[in-house]
Amino acid sequence: MKVCIIGASGKLGRYMIQHCLDRGYEVVGVCRPESVGKLADYRNLITIMPGRTDDRAVIERAVAGCDGVLTVLVPWGVHHYSTGTAQAVLDFAEPGARLVFSCGWHITRDGQDVYSWKIRLIVKLLMPLVKLARIADLDDQVEACRRIFASDTRWTVVRGSDLEEGESEGLPVWSRRVGDPILAGNMTRRIDYALFMVAALTDDSLVREAPAIVGCRTPSALAHA
Repeated sequence: MKVCIIGASGKLGRYMIQHCLDRGYEVVGVCRPESVGKLADYRNLITIMPGRTDDRAVIERAVAGCDGVLTVLVPWGVHHYSTGTAQAVLDFAEPGARLVFSCGWHITRDGQDVYSWKIRLIVKLLMPLVKLARIADLDDQVEACRRIFASDTRWTVVRGSDLEEGESEGLPVWSRRVGDPILAGNMTRRIDYALFMVAALTDDSLVREAPAIVGCRTPSALAHA
């Protein structure tokens, strides 16, 4: 399998690279030119394409011939970075390719998620301030996911809980709805978030699903196993 990882130089991206290599996949990694150095350990193992992840020409070249595309949706700035990235992937990925995107729990597909006061407070108060400071735009990520949900591609949008570093605990568990008691632990190892993303490439049960995930060793996951 040939896989393109868009946003390869970040922590999540580098974990995804390793999971893909462990499976024997051929990997193409896209990252900003100033971040290429973060991929030094992989320079002889993968194909690296420097460029902004919302650069349509870069994405078109990177996804050509790929069976799967793993995309880290990052809402940096106020210039529709996430939307541009998602749209480029939707437009240029090979027909039938598996497209797996990452985002946070705040994204909802059908409006039936039940959010904690903490998440609601962050979205209502903190995010407008971050946007005003021109650091990030959460609405951009919402729009990017809206376009993905509306597409007829073989997509999966993986919605992650809070993240922590540490050794792998195994494949996270998931639910269709934030608010499900199994998700109450609200913590996932970043390495396992990446594991879920890579595993989704070959899991047809996740096609056109937006799983909200949590670590498999959290108390809530163990209680509802």
